[in-house]
Amino acid sequence: MFFGITDFWAYVIGAFLIILLPGPNSLYVLAFAAQNGVRQGYRAAAGVFLGDTVLMVLAAAGAASLLRSNPLLFTILKYAGAAYLAWMGFQMIRGAWKTWRAGAAVTRAAQAPAERQARPFRKALTISLLNPKAILFFVSFFIAFVDPGYSAPALSFLILGAVIQLFSFFYLTALIFGGTFLAAQFRRHNRLSAGLTSGVGALFVGFGAKLATTSLG
Repeated sequence: MFFGITDFWAYVIGAFLIILLPGPNSLYVLAFAAQNGVRQGYRAAAGVFLGDTVLMVLAAAGAASLLRSNPLLFTILKYAGAAYLAWMGFQMIRGAWKTWRAGAAVTRAAQAPAERQARPFRKALTISLLNPKAILFFVSFFIAFVDPGYSAPALSFLILGAVIQLFSFFYLTALIFGGTFLAAQFRRHNRLSAGLTSGVGALFVGFGAKLATTSLG
């Protein structure tokens, strides 16, 4: 046992694989970085980091037991998160449709104020806090590796949290630079960009529908 962690390397492998699974958090960071560049992509990633940190602290403080004992509370969080993801998806699709119909000059003229109003940190934070997939991870997988009899469980949670945040940082960094590279290649193809944005929006709607059927198991 390592600092109260029952199986550290099993957690490391599991956390790495879970981070690689596509989800609304990573998809939003990728899409926003592709549209607005590296700096803005990291602003969105910061929202994800903070949201995950809040969920980890809540899980360590006993929120996991509260959610398990109160299915109604989890149901409220679940449907709120699903509705928010679906709403964001429809917003992306609507914006892509406007881009498709508008000329490239019009799109560039409208892009600057739209970027200022995007507030990527706030949106990414909201996605993280209302994402039942993330909640399930911290309620089930995250706390399962801490020995309840260990004298300093806060240290155990700190180590587990540091591991997941480290993986998340490198993964989101790869998405940010990958997204901006792809955006540079397709910048002149206005309708192709609109098509890709529509695809991302459709995935968000799909995430919302899927997460609406999530259960604590």
